[in-house]
Amino acid sequence: MKILVTGMAGFIGFHLSLELARRGDEVVGLDCVNDYYDVNLKYARLNELGIKRQNIKENELIKSEKYPNLSFFKANLEDFDTMKKLFEAAKFDVVVNLAAQAGVRYSLINPHAYIDSNITGFVNILECCRHYAVQNLVYASSSSVYGLNENMPFSTHESVNHPISLYAATKKSNELMAHTYSHLFGLPTTGLRFFTVYGPWGRPDMALFLFTDAAVHDKSIDVYNYGKMLRDFTYVGDIVKGVIKCIDNPAGPNPKWNSKVPDPATSSAPYKVYNIGNNSPVELLDYIKAIELRLGKEINKNLMPIQPGDVPATYADVGDLVKDFDYKPNTSVNDGVAKFVDWYLDYYQIKG
Repeated sequence: MKILVTGMAGFIGFHLSLELARRGDEVVGLDCVNDYYDVNLKYARLNELGIKRQNIKENELIKSEKYPNLSFFKANLEDFDTMKKLFEAAKFDVVVNLAAQAGVRYSLINPHAYIDSNITGFVNILECCRHYAVQNLVYASSSSVYGLNENMPFSTHESVNHPISLYAATKKSNELMAHTYSHLFGLPTTGLRFFTVYGPWGRPDMALFLFTDAAVHDKSIDVYNYGKMLRDFTYVGDIVKGVIKCIDNPAGPNPKWNSKVPDPATSSAPYKVYNIGNNSPVELLDYIKAIELRLGKEINKNLMPIQPGDVPATYADVGDLVKDFDYKPNTSVNDGVAKFVDWYLDYYQIKG
């Protein structure tokens, strides 16, 4: 298949593009390579894919030097004219939209960045999929959409009408926008609510990176909610496997859908929402313990109250993944954290 992966220079987009290229799909990656976090890490990911930084030009398709079936296109999702030209020329079979302004806390500081990328950018994706005969759209949602919901484990079959960050609100909006296009234009759309993704090449603004960096440099870390935060930490390799299941199996209408008792996860249109999580919440202090075990040292912790926009716990019901694809993420936190720490030490050339 010919697949567009937006957010190729990002954490999940990099891993997905690599896996798709290795299995033989024709992959085109799109990214604006913004400076929300260290652009050198983003360019290093692209370099792993065979895209050299010095060869990248705005709005120009660059061929990989490692994978003949992979290319990169530097552009903004918000630039509708450029997006239309790309879709018209490329004729994609599938689009995977992973590009977004990420981060819960940053949405309190710079809300407009989330509207530009996550709302305007996403409607541009939908319009291009509609007009250029894309057969399947898979897009990233987030566990943050569950907001004030405390009914564990979180189920896609329950409503999510109480987000507590603008980031979460934009992701919920993406699901609503996708449903509209599925209903009006028959576009198959699958939304994936990712649960706290971690692993090698991870984002520097996320807890695992911050904690490991602090531990290596003998600094203290801020631990929110006094370490009692529960998270359904999900290894990036497991996330990628779930995304590929949805690439290969476009959403279809639910023949049993009842408009009098509407199921939020399905529709009479070709629309579906899944959770992708480890289905096994871990306390934040135990997550930190996994870093300490791998590094053989204790991290000094500043225990802090919960931050605005944060939820105290996440826990994914992945029953639909199991039912539809016979698939369930299964990488343990100790194994996944060790792989991240090994990558971190290698990337920064630190002796572990």
